[in-house]
Amino acid sequence: MLDLPPFSPAWSARLLGVLRIVTGLLLLQHGTAKLFGFPHIEMFNNLAVFSLLGLSGILEFFGGLLLVAGVLTRLVAFILSGEMAVAYFLVHAPKGFFPVLNQGELAALYCFVFLYLSVVGGGAFSLLSEEEASAHKD
Repeated sequence: MLDLPPFSPAWSARLLGVLRIVTGLLLLQHGTAKLFGFPHIEMFNNLAVFSLLGLSGILEFFGGLLLVAGVLTRLVAFILSGEMAVAYFLVHAPKGFFPVLNQGELAALYCFVFLYLSVVGGGAFSLLSEEEASAHKD
């Protein structure tokens, strides 16, 4: 059996921070496509902001920004996990059981990555860590 030494806690926190930033950037592009038309996706032409897709665009844009910055990571990730679960069950699941067939793989993956971040926090490279945020409450 392959016995690899564990990564140091510093590397774990750094890689967690990279996961948070990259995931936030990937989500951010969904929000900019819906709200600002960049990158252009034809199905989002004339999107009403006060619609379910408009709300998802707002959550994805601002949630993506907050994740990239590392601000309120646990709360934002929890909300986004819920958004992705709703997206999966409203949009993808009715098209079939298997995510590879109903094009729901990304929504499912985002859901569980955000759920993970909501539990463990944002790792390194955060503008405001959870510890600093709780210190400001007192």
